Amino acid sequence: MRSELVNRALSKVSSPQILINVVSKRVRQLGLGYRPMIAVSPRMTFMDVALHEVADGKLGYEVIGGTEPAAAKPARKTRAKKSS
Repeated sequence: MRSELVNRALSKVSSPQILINVVSKRVRQLGLGYRPMIAVSPRMTFMDVALHEVADGKLGYEVIGGTEPAAAKPARKTRAKKSS
């Protein structure tokens, strides 16, 4: 059942990494007391609720700053200037 639910949710989201982030944020919200956007049965976990919300199109996401992640640049070391 859960693998079918994950596949349905993946059809709505472009990548598994994004799905993991969306679901984990929603699970945190549900744990803090936010109300679910679907009808919930007593045996459903927060993860099941979040996956159902994504699969049903009630929960989405927005990519900020483009579609590709920026390449990581090495941190540049700077020296502290002496003050006179």
